[in-house]
Amino acid sequence: MEIKRDFYLNKLIQHQKNEMVKVITGVRRCGKSYLLFNLFRNHLIKTGVEESHIISIALDDYGNKRLQNPDELYGYVKERIKSEGEYYILLDEIQLVPEFESVINGFMHIKNADIYVTGSNSKFLSSDIITEFRGRGDEIRIYPLSFNEFYSVYGGEFEKAWLTYCNYGGMPLCLSMKTPEDKAKYLTNLFETTYFADIINRNNLRGNSKINELTDILASSIGALTNPLKLSNTFGSTKNVKLSANTISIYLKYLQDAFLIEKAIRYDIKGKKYINTPAKYYFVDIGLRNARLSFRQQEYNHIMENVIYNELRLRGYSADVGMVESVTKDNEASVRKKLEIDFVVNMGNRRYYIQSAYNIPTEEKMKQEQASLLSINDAFRKIIIVNQPIMSGYNEQGILLLSLSDFLMNPEEALNY
Repeated sequence: MEIKRDFYLNKLIQHQKNEMVKVITGVRRCGKSYLLFNLFRNHLIKTGVEESHIISIALDDYGNKRLQNPDELYGYVKERIKSEGEYYILLDEIQLVPEFESVINGFMHIKNADIYVTGSNSKFLSSDIITEFRGRGDEIRIYPLSFNEFYSVYGGEFEKAWLTYCNYGGMPLCLSMKTPEDKAKYLTNLFETTYFADIINRNNLRGNSKINELTDILASSIGALTNPLKLSNTFGSTKNVKLSANTISIYLKYLQDAFLIEKAIRYDIKGKKYINTPAKYYFVDIGLRNARLSFRQQEYNHIMENVIYNELRLRGYSADVGMVESVTKDNEASVRKKLEIDFVVNMGNRRYYIQSAYNIPTEEKMKQEQASLLSINDAFRKIIIVNQPIMSGYNEQGILLLSLSDFLMNPEEALNY
């Protein structure tokens, strides 16, 4: 089964031979190796690159263990560059090599080498390492399958595909599994045998019980504003465990470094400033989130919000939580309220304000969903994404009512309807 990932493949093609190291990042098992070693390698061959000029090394393969030694890796690659033609160096899981920054900088001095590396830990893209690359590191972030990518293989009725995606998400290997039991077991095991094992080893933790419980708390409260102090209090009240806000901040960073969660911070639209706390945390894959809760807490309104956030991020947008002040009259007195916009979305000079609404059964519900958007006094597009079979279009207030299916299935045009 071949899953086309043209969005990312085209990014690699566009950045080809740009004299920068292409650094492909993302959570483990999301398809980085497949993108590099299958899709991109096949593209190179189809466009006339000789196979001997493609040096592919999976550094997490036991057969390549000796190449985790930086001197061995450097020597191995140098030996294979034997002519003046263009060579492509494809290195998977580069963070397994000590001093890999120096090795990559060494490769960058080879004039006819184009370098591509993958890694599953955002720490290897820290400011120190970017400095080592001297401004020549080019990050390409890859996510689990978008719904559109998932549907290209799953097919069938939209509603059935959507419910399956809401349950099991877009981890590529999960899509090939036949039974719900196999999918659930795979996603659950990923946390224990891969993600938590990586976090513990990388950060020298004594065990995983507390970060395990923190992950469960985050999974049960997606779409809710929180902060380390509030999470610390939750630990005390529900787990009867003392865990400081500072330790929780560190654990949240570990989960972000492993690309398991992302943080959406608040933005004051009228004040044009960011408010760092409280914030929202979303899981990079909804199936992984559900696995933390044994697939019991299926609140589809929150799941839909998480999926929309991921779709926006993988399309290259930033997505913040918006806040706007509304002033109304009550018996001649001014009443000020702070209203929330699910997402303030930016890319370059484009901005959108987006509300996620699982359904809008009444006029009162429509007024509620519109209230925050109508309190914004600028000309950027205001959108409500609705999980209902509606004809997408603008209402009398100038708000775009966009069906969930249009948003998910038409990633290029949906927001510019």
